[in-house]
Amino acid sequence: MHEKRHVLKVLEDTKNAIKNEDIIALRNLSNQTIHTASTEQDTDSITLAVVIYSMSKVLERKHQYDEKSCKEFSKFALMEIDNSIKSLLKNDDAEFRNSLQNIINYITKTSGEFRGNVEDVFRKARINKASKIYEHGISMEQTAKLLGISMYDIASYAGQKGISDIPIGKTISVRDRIKLAMDFFR
Repeated sequence: MHEKRHVLKVLEDTKNAIKNEDIIALRNLSNQTIHTASTEQDTDSITLAVVIYSMSKVLERKHQYDEKSCKEFSKFALMEIDNSIKSLLKNDDAEFRNSLQNIINYITKTSGEFRGNVEDVFRKARINKASKIYEHGISMEQTAKLLGISMYDIASYAGQKGISDIPIGKTISVRDRIKLAMDFFR
């Protein structure tokens, strides 16, 4: 686990965001974590980013789910986040990974429509985060290996979104380039 202090802060902030049902904060925390995951190619950070993003989607769609199932899932996730914090403080990386995996595995213990919907959320979260890692310049093959998904899934998602959707990857028109150059020399 890289950047332990940062991860501990992210976990504490995640707990608060879940308690407050702050979807935007969860998405921002997930994006911060995916940046670290991209630079370090750290699978623990990737898993954490997927879990956080998935929690944001579950909370965002909670009105579509059985309220009891959603509350139980959030309560379980908070308990496992507490466990992951304790594990990191004890330098027990294996238990940290186990706590994150328990959140993902919790879905298999639920039933009905909630289970199917949340499984879909986690699958799409992996694809979304894979796309973010790919945008950071990690090869599609390496990204697929890191997240345990197919290159086809990443390519399909990235193709729909387009890497040029990222402002740094967009090109400007010739007219705008000339105007920029003229402004530069004034």
